Amino acid sequence: MQNSFHHVLMMTHLSFHKRIMAEAKKLGLTSGQPKILEFLSENEGVEQKTIAEHCEIERASAGSILGRMESAGLIERRREGGNRRSLYVYLTPAGKEAAANVERIFADTEKLAFAGLDEKEVEKLFSALKKVYENTNANL
Repeated sequence: MQNSFHHVLMMTHLSFHKRIMAEAKKLGLTSGQPKILEFLSENEGVEQKTIAEHCEIERASAGSILGRMESAGLIERRREGGNRRSLYVYLTPAGKEAAANVERIFADTEKLAFAGLDEKEVEKLFSALKKVYENTNANL
């Protein structure tokens, strides 16, 4: 394994993602859906563009992921308040159940990832990664 930061970060992300998607696929979920379910479980009734921005995916990609989720019965999209231009997204009962399962998958994966680290180490890692994100995301 390489020792450069970007390589270790990339490998960690890929490993984490593979583990999450292996479990998510058992629930019939595809790539992109777990993070959207997680976001919607805390932010129902938001516009598609807000979901795309928060999940850091292109609006067109978000639209197609949401379309598949709607076909699967996980979400519903509605127009509200006479606003004809925007669709607002809500979890269905099946979507709420899937979101709860995704939350468990994320928690289990984090527990595995942090095995052998104490609480202070986890806090420092989290804080450092947030700073790295802010630094690399500035002026984009």
